[in-house]
Amino acid sequence: MRRILLIFVCSLFAAAAFAQDAPEVPAIGDCAVFPADNPWNTDISDYPVHPNSDAYIAAISQYGDEYLHADFGGDGEYGIPYVVVDAEQPLVPITFTAYGDESDPGPYPVPEDAPVENGGDRHVLVVDGENCMLYELYAAEYNGEGWDAESGAVFDLTSNDLRPAGWTSADAAGLPIFPGLARYDEVEAGAIHHALRFTVEESQMAYILPATHWASDSDDPDLPPMGLRLRLKADYDISGYTGQARVILEALKTYGMIVADNGTSWFISGASDPRWDDDDLNQLKSVPGSAFEVVDTGERVTEAGE
Repeated sequence: MRRILLIFVCSLFAAAAFAQDAPEVPAIGDCAVFPADNPWNTDISDYPVHPNSDAYIAAISQYGDEYLHADFGGDGEYGIPYVVVDAEQPLVPITFTAYGDESDPGPYPVPEDAPVENGGDRHVLVVDGENCMLYELYAAEYNGEGWDAESGAVFDLTSNDLRPAGWTSADAAGLPIFPGLARYDEVEAGAIHHALRFTVEESQMAYILPATHWASDSDDPDLPPMGLRLRLKADYDISGYTGQARVILEALKTYGMIVADNGTSWFISGASDPRWDDDDLNQLKSVPGSAFEVVDTGERVTEAGE
């Protein structure tokens, strides 16, 4: 009996130790946002520095934008919105107007009043919080019966499957958008447990997995490829930062940020939410690009379909 009790107690300690060592996984609804070993959720704080890191960082900053910037806030006006639906949300037809050959066919469970991103990209993101599926549209517009969009992608949040090689998504890199957003509820809880999405002014004609698509005709090897992953340097002092900005910077040291689209350099993405504090987020504008380094996560893909 004592032996059985000892085994039971040891099992409890082992389970507790495993629970403490298990990585935190971001969640939405009833779902994890991809498995713990998904690239978005991977701790890259110990990854080696890429041999071309200095050149990549210089290229990202060469167009005049040299500091980090939160591309969200403004009482909810800025950022990329999303909506969570349940399994009963009706499916509606999706008409692709540009990249249908690289899009996942509809129907999608997109409400007619789904929030649309302000500005030119007009992203629409829908999370089925019961079936653990993510639906994303680019350049979306409701047409009375369903949605028109230039491209669209569907992601199974329980899987690490990537887009087919050479395919875009609702983002230029072929990546999902939602897992790379800073979300207010995460920051309010005190930690972001995933990488963030960010943009660069100009990229090269290559990508690094988990990206599957490039959006450039330049073969300049110093320009960042889609999927390039950056990390805030371990020795960059963030002790003077507070609040929301501090949580974001801590995540950038642990999980980093991934090149996902062409746009203004050093702009990191977040979900639109009126609760963001612009004064707090403005602290990020003092973080120079030189405080980052590129980590080596794999080889560049330079041929379509490779």
